[in-house]
Amino acid sequence: MNIWIRADSSYSMGTGHIMRCLTLAGGLAARGGQITFICRELPGNLADYIRGQGYAVELLPPPDDPSYAAFWLQVDWRTDAMETVQRLEAAAPAPADCLIIDHYGIDKRWETWVQGKVKKIVAIDDLADRPHECDLLLDPNPAAARDRYQGLIPAYCTKLTGTCYTLLRPEFRAAKRGLAERDGSISRVLVFFGGTDPTGETLKTLQALQSPAFANLKLDVVAGGMNRRKDDIAALCDTMPQASFHCQIDYMADLMQKAGLSIGAGGSTTWERCYLGLPSLCIITADNQREITALVHAKGAALSLGKSSEVTAQEIEQGLKAMLADPAGVRAMSEQALLLMGEDKWDEVIDRIMGGDYGRPKGIQA
Repeated sequence: MNIWIRADSSYSMGTGHIMRCLTLAGGLAARGGQITFICRELPGNLADYIRGQGYAVELLPPPDDPSYAAFWLQVDWRTDAMETVQRLEAAAPAPADCLIIDHYGIDKRWETWVQGKVKKIVAIDDLADRPHECDLLLDPNPAAARDRYQGLIPAYCTKLTGTCYTLLRPEFRAAKRGLAERDGSISRVLVFFGGTDPTGETLKTLQALQSPAFANLKLDVVAGGMNRRKDDIAALCDTMPQASFHCQIDYMADLMQKAGLSIGAGGSTTWERCYLGLPSLCIITADNQREITALVHAKGAALSLGKSSEVTAQEIEQGLKAMLADPAGVRAMSEQALLLMGEDKWDEVIDRIMGGDYGRPKGIQA
């Protein structure tokens, strides 16, 4: 099965879309899928990393119009669609079997333009803020259990929605099988603010953690390879005897399993923490994290400190002290996080995409 994935990464947008698509690619490749990524050449992109994972990458040219810099695609949507079609047509004259799209800048207009070049379109979304012309919609947001895609997708579209469809790497399932019940005590803290941490929350958090009150805590501090402050983070960790620095790792599940608390952003890592019942202090580092963070906070599965621009190192310090003083509350947070995730339906996602039993009935074409 010939499968293409359209997703981007950069210093500004982060690496979350690419990382979850790599998780999906691994599951599809294990079932015989031939995977090719299509990515825009943006500063801080992960093209080399994707290739290092064994997948082909078709790079779209870097943007040349600064007026689009504030938009997700960073080019006009027609330009992006046309360049994507060119890559698809160059690879094979017949329609590709499947195109997976994980991009906040792509909607029904783009998908309609490309639809005739692929047999099936899979859209990964967690915002429900734009219409899609897709055969299968995947949204791990628990809010998606409500019918918030009404009027945004075609009648024939198959929906896989809710946290049970979260794209989790195999290491997390292995860690879940050996997960011990958490008692609410905190002796080890995980600090991770995504692949790029564009707002500099890691350094802010480390400033808070230098308080003598936390001298006995073991700290695991993680930065992505594209984090432009990673050298500064590593240098600061070297001055803190209790801190260990980790860069672009493949053992995040192990660190989450060992930690009693996480301090991090409200992006897709939220579901990884919840899956392993890891309580967390969350800081919103991008607008698209607001809904997710508000939801897990309301469910008691995490404590939101608010938007990064408004959260100070002192507030992080106070939040951590409050958690340390309330083991019963931390234990309850862990229990709520586990409940929020529910049943794991990873196999259904792979079965659906590889089986092709979804989307447009025969006779319905673009």
